[in-house]
Amino acid sequence: MSAMEKTENVRPRGLGIRHVQTLLLFFGMILAFTMRVNMSIAIVAMTANTTGKLTETYSAPPTFDWSHSIQAVILSSFFWGYVVLQIPAGTLARRFGGKILITISLTVNSLTSFFLPVAAKYGGWQLVCACRILQGLTQAFVYPCMHHLISQWIPLEEKGLLSTIIYAGGQLGIAIQLLVGGMIASAWGWPAIFYTNGSLGVIWVVAYLVFGSATPEQSKIISEQELGYIQRSLGRFGEQKHYPVPWKKIMTCLPFWAVIVAHCGQNWGFFTLMTEMPSYMSKVLGFELKRNGILSSLPYLAMYLLSFPMGSMTDRILKKNWLSVTNTRKLFNSIGLFGPAIALIGLSYTSANNLVLAVIMLTLSVGINAGQYTGYMLVHIDLAPNFSGILMGITNFLANIVSIIAPLVCGFIVTDEKDPSEWRKVFFVASGVYVVCNLFFIFFATSERQPWNEPKEADVELEAVANEKKC
Repeated sequence: MSAMEKTENVRPRGLGIRHVQTLLLFFGMILAFTMRVNMSIAIVAMTANTTGKLTETYSAPPTFDWSHSIQAVILSSFFWGYVVLQIPAGTLARRFGGKILITISLTVNSLTSFFLPVAAKYGGWQLVCACRILQGLTQAFVYPCMHHLISQWIPLEEKGLLSTIIYAGGQLGIAIQLLVGGMIASAWGWPAIFYTNGSLGVIWVVAYLVFGSATPEQSKIISEQELGYIQRSLGRFGEQKHYPVPWKKIMTCLPFWAVIVAHCGQNWGFFTLMTEMPSYMSKVLGFELKRNGILSSLPYLAMYLLSFPMGSMTDRILKKNWLSVTNTRKLFNSIGLFGPAIALIGLSYTSANNLVLAVIMLTLSVGINAGQYTGYMLVHIDLAPNFSGILMGITNFLANIVSIIAPLVCGFIVTDEKDPSEWRKVFFVASGVYVVCNLFFIFFATSERQPWNEPKEADVELEAVANEKKC
């Protein structure tokens, strides 16, 4: 019977609506991340040549006399909102579907981008922080919604490549913003950065409202052949049921904790690199990385480009049955975490006179990290596609707390920014976190569908009775 099912589930030829959804979500990720990091570029121009007063001429946008501490508050304010709504975002994505929430997220971010220059001029840094918090709050929906939409749209046989295309859009967004943000500010002034992001965001929202869909079943333009192919691949037939969230079973699931640990380890290393590398390159190697858009974007471009062969190889391995789904996820997660760990150790011993090797090590540290896209990131969906958005919300909430802690630990370790031995400790800690977290993932993770993904009817009825008694 299984052989017959495989024969029947033939992949439709050519491109389909699932590829349209992939492309739309890919551009959505690009725009979400450009709006996430645009302040890092804009604030340099916003605070350049300050005199303590606003520039009121029409020939140049205003600049602001904000101290370094105020700038740090502005840059971190996005994540205050971002962390808060992670878990609720996963629950809401499952309840209302990914389309409506991702649309709201990009709409609010785009409109807020339009308003930011005015907020800065008339409301000061306090109103700018309020805008960034609002953007963070609504961007909390991005990853849970993406996970939910992938679980609905992407067949198992194509999940490696298509999901990688979507998530790699985030790194491409960072790279694009680093490359062109400074050019835009130089040509038209820093407000143009926000106006550009806002305009592109509005265009995306309109396109997604027209062509996007929460599920294949709700799409009005999908063919019956492609719909059947997706449904058979995902084992989804008939009317989709909405089960109550099995919170206790989720939080006592060891494989899910392996995903949490891997996500936290990934964020520790990634955010250590993203936040501390400019200081290391400047103080130890004598080179200000942020001054060169090409070099500062190179690691993220490498991560983006490497994600595609890794995604394709994942699909090929599964198609050829060379490895099980579980072992394939562990293989690429190991590439994504062990690889940067080794590169970081190499970076820590790179001579201050060898800038080229340092840039290569930095690029490898970030680039090889692309393996995580087909590692722990997909295990959320493997474990429980019905609750993948919720699982992503939980892990992203905890991992982003780690993202805040990691730079603080670095600041505690490094007291003399010009001392290579102190930076070496930071790199060794990050490498150790990468290794330990991935080992935990290797030992305890699995991609086997969990029983609580589709609770038995009896369990659902018992839970409903228990809820009635509570009321």
